[in-house]
Amino acid sequence: MLIDTHCHLDASEFAGDRTQMLQASRHAGVGAFVVPAIGVDHFDGVHRLVQANDDVYFALGIHPLLVDGSEEGDLMRLRRAVEEVVDHPRFVGLGEIGLDFFVPGLNRERQAHFFIEQLRLAKEFELPVIMHVRRSIDAVAKEVRRFRPVSGIAHAFNGSSQQAHQLIDLGLALGFGGAMTFTRALNIRRLATSLPLEALVLETDSPDISPAWRHPQRNSPAELPGIAQVLADLRGLAREEVVSATAGNARRVLPAIADPA
Repeated sequence: MLIDTHCHLDASEFAGDRTQMLQASRHAGVGAFVVPAIGVDHFDGVHRLVQANDDVYFALGIHPLLVDGSEEGDLMRLRRAVEEVVDHPRFVGLGEIGLDFFVPGLNRERQAHFFIEQLRLAKEFELPVIMHVRRSIDAVAKEVRRFRPVSGIAHAFNGSSQQAHQLIDLGLALGFGGAMTFTRALNIRRLATSLPLEALVLETDSPDISPAWRHPQRNSPAELPGIAQVLADLRGLAREEVVSATAGNARRVLPAIADPA
């Protein structure tokens, strides 16, 4: 069973055909969809998706790109939301949280404050984390090493092999998706080939990071089989082996995801 460990199915890009998109993705073999909220205004939309679809899992968090427009009280709103859903069978943890040092003009101190407070919350409730690590892997790893969340995923990983192993040693899996499908993405493809398979999970980041055959069109979880095939080809494995391994990895780091019936 394919597991898309990171897809923003609540995004407005899916407003016109969300049901059909989900049906197409299931038909393609995707059996579980993890939807991380990106801010408190998105919590209700994510909840509605979960209520309507038994194969949709969710995380709650405040994305680093939204921190500058967030209020301090949003951290309390997040805490209350977590308290309400902590026992929900398809609540996987805190996400999307993290740091972004790529986009210019963002307040790094404010990002760090929100990230640290969300890591504290994850530690308190013993929850996994789904983390945004764009150009910020060392800073993210420093705080993860400090707070030691139970597990989690470094989403859209694109760092060095040394950085990858630091995160793996901290109990994290690394998310690989559409960026890996571009032949010019030499570093990502090297990592996808050389890192331990047991450290990798698959993701689409839908509607963003479309694979090479869809770029620049909208991405969706229906593209995950093709992404899995690229990873299999890079590693010289059968696609079924990659699907099974990455699904098992996803369940290990996000234990709320149920085993297939």
